[in-house]
Amino acid sequence: MKRVDDPMIPLAQRIRGLEMPWNRVLSSTMGPAGAATALGPWHPQEFWAECVETIPEAGDMMVFVFRRMDGAPLAFRSGQYINIDFPVRGEGAEPVSRSYSISSAPTEPWTFSITIKRDPKGLVSPWAHESIRPGTVLEMLGPVGAFHLADYDRRARYLLLGAGAGITPLMSMVRTIHSLPGQADVVLLYHGSAPDRFAFSEELDFLARADFRIKVIYALGDQALGDRAHGDRAQGDRKQGDESVGAASAWAGKTGRLSTALLEEVVPDANGRQVFACGPEGYLNTATDCLREVGVDDTSVFMEFFSGDRATRLEYAEEVALAGEIAEEIASSTEEYYEQQPAALEMYEPEYTADGPVEVTGAPVEAVDALAEVPVEPEIDLIVPDAEVDAAVETEPTTDPTTASAGEVTVADVAPSDEATVIDPRTLATVGEGELTMAFVRSGINVRVAADEFVLDAARRAGVKIGANCQEGMCGSCKVVKLDGEVDMNHQGGIRAREIDAGKFLPCCSTALSDLVIDA
Repeated sequence: MKRVDDPMIPLAQRIRGLEMPWNRVLSSTMGPAGAATALGPWHPQEFWAECVETIPEAGDMMVFVFRRMDGAPLAFRSGQYINIDFPVRGEGAEPVSRSYSISSAPTEPWTFSITIKRDPKGLVSPWAHESIRPGTVLEMLGPVGAFHLADYDRRARYLLLGAGAGITPLMSMVRTIHSLPGQADVVLLYHGSAPDRFAFSEELDFLARADFRIKVIYALGDQALGDRAHGDRAQGDRKQGDESVGAASAWAGKTGRLSTALLEEVVPDANGRQVFACGPEGYLNTATDCLREVGVDDTSVFMEFFSGDRATRLEYAEEVALAGEIAEEIASSTEEYYEQQPAALEMYEPEYTADGPVEVTGAPVEAVDALAEVPVEPEIDLIVPDAEVDAAVETEPTTDPTTASAGEVTVADVAPSDEATVIDPRTLATVGEGELTMAFVRSGINVRVAADEFVLDAARRAGVKIGANCQEGMCGSCKVVKLDGEVDMNHQGGIRAREIDAGKFLPCCSTALSDLVIDA
């Protein structure tokens, strides 16, 4: 799409922000239609699915397209995964469970796809490549995982970092963003081992041409660069002026491993974006260091490990186990609900009041120029009370607001920059009742809260806008950053340990243990 200079021709417009289609259903104050509820990713489920298509991809990968045997759509969030039982040892033997990211978009939920890279030394992947064909039926659990796009993001500016098979959840994100009408700014930096081993390259090239919101950058590692020395050419190279990986001539993409210099070159505004990274442990460890060096705060970084140490594997195992427990609980209560239905089709009817059908609510609709830049989240320099300033200075005498880590209170002991908004929680108006105080620095208000009251309930009562869907600590949609203070959080898998370490928490299932300062 190009901008038209003729003033008689109206400019194309989009709604501001990126909103998932189910967000308007989940935000409804009344019970939504049964069919619409089915499309909302409320909770994990146990189900059977049959393969309907297999698609070979580059890099020894295979795409497997499934549909649920019960005819229901698979409701999930972009970036989540499903746990699958593979009968690799034959019928009747104990199946082998593996988790795979969903690579399709949740906006097309009637079928869904996973992408499996073949590992010759592996147990499951060779069996999957050789045995799964259209008609194969497998037992699954999902969706699972806290690595996903938000249900609503007013400033949808993303940097996606992927290496090898790590492209699979990012592909779901790219496809989802392309399918939605909202304003967004996406940069995908995709590392591969050879020019002909970039999975989904043809589709990514098309999306980058068709959707100006999406930019795709391919990069080869150092080893691949050495193998390509002396001007050798092979199928899958790109030629100068051609952004397609499939162009057969000299490589024109980026070269070298992920580095600070590469990030500064291809995405100089990285510190104004949310980062979603997926790949091997070594790649993600490098990404963590590089992102910090270019100024990206830990609270803006989300990672999905495809390999890792024992602690990482244990965390994912616990995540799947919790999802299974939730699925069993939901299944039992759902059966009771179905038994109470007077007629099967009534579950698809909308709710009614005396005034007629209930209308769902969601994010406010605001039209913007389709080519307008996505706004950057404003920077905040936080001034804390004198006592806390002294404590902060003792432990971190050279604290710099541009390099403060997540959960660390920034001390503004120098003149703030022109671009920053300086907020002193002591100057904010205070509302509510309770023995503790929560300072919401972006909303500009202090809220009193009782020690036994959930943070989200007190915030909403005071008019603080925090998105929340399940309100049970499961979906992670209410996730915010805690700048100071302590909370007691009892979640159900909606947040991961790395995010908690970075200062994030879920207000829907958290109570205050002290006064809080919250970036909301």
